[in-house]
Amino acid sequence: MRILDAGFDLERFFADLARSPHPALLLDYDGTLAPFHVDPARAAPYAGVPALLDRIMTGRTRLILISGRWTRDLIPLLGVSRLPEIWGSHGFERRFADGRYDIARPDTEPLRGLANADTWGDELRRMGARLEQKPASLAVHWRGLPPPQARAIEEKVREKWMSRVRATGLELHPFDGGLELRVPGRDKGYAVRTLLDESPSDVAAAFLGDDLTDEDALRAIRGRGLGVLVRPTWRETVAQVWLQPPEELLAFLERWAQVTARR
Repeated sequence: MRILDAGFDLERFFADLARSPHPALLLDYDGTLAPFHVDPARAAPYAGVPALLDRIMTGRTRLILISGRWTRDLIPLLGVSRLPEIWGSHGFERRFADGRYDIARPDTEPLRGLANADTWGDELRRMGARLEQKPASLAVHWRGLPPPQARAIEEKVREKWMSRVRATGLELHPFDGGLELRVPGRDKGYAVRTLLDESPSDVAAAFLGDDLTDEDALRAIRGRGLGVLVRPTWRETVAQVWLQPPEELLAFLERWAQVTARR
């Protein structure tokens, strides 16, 4: 584990966490709790993660997953004894821990743009890409393909989708292994800000994420909690701490479980 911000005191954070009556642990899934898989439906958590999440949820912690995935696709992978709160589709979906479900309704014009963008999906599939439809976005994945094939898909996506971006106000976001055409207005940072604004003033919070799409959340928590970059290799980030999975991730979750156990 490496401290990235010279002014940040990790030991003080854990001391405050141990005293806090309101800990909140906010977690991305793919690349953070689970290694990437060419088939996202098989991206299971690292060994030991579900048991640690179960332990954390028996303590004082409010546990929330914040993912770019559609919640219905994420839930079967988690392997936990009870579901935490989940924000899916980059903040457009919210499934509460008690099972209540809310989804934001995007404007008609961006949704029409997504529908139009999907009309040439067969061309991308023939090139080897995988398309993922979500409530407010359309993602193209090329993870695992040879670099020349991946570059050809990316060039085709950018060529086709830039006109959609200009015409409908949609946003084009890169992620590890693909590009996503997304309705504007929400992202993982929106979810973090909403959760922190709902929390008591003495909340002790952390967000763990890996991808470029997690930088919105890492920026949102900066100054209000701990931001942790979780990935095997370094990249530029606004996080205060970098840890490499799975060993350092498991050690972090274990320590969190210990200091937030019910007294």
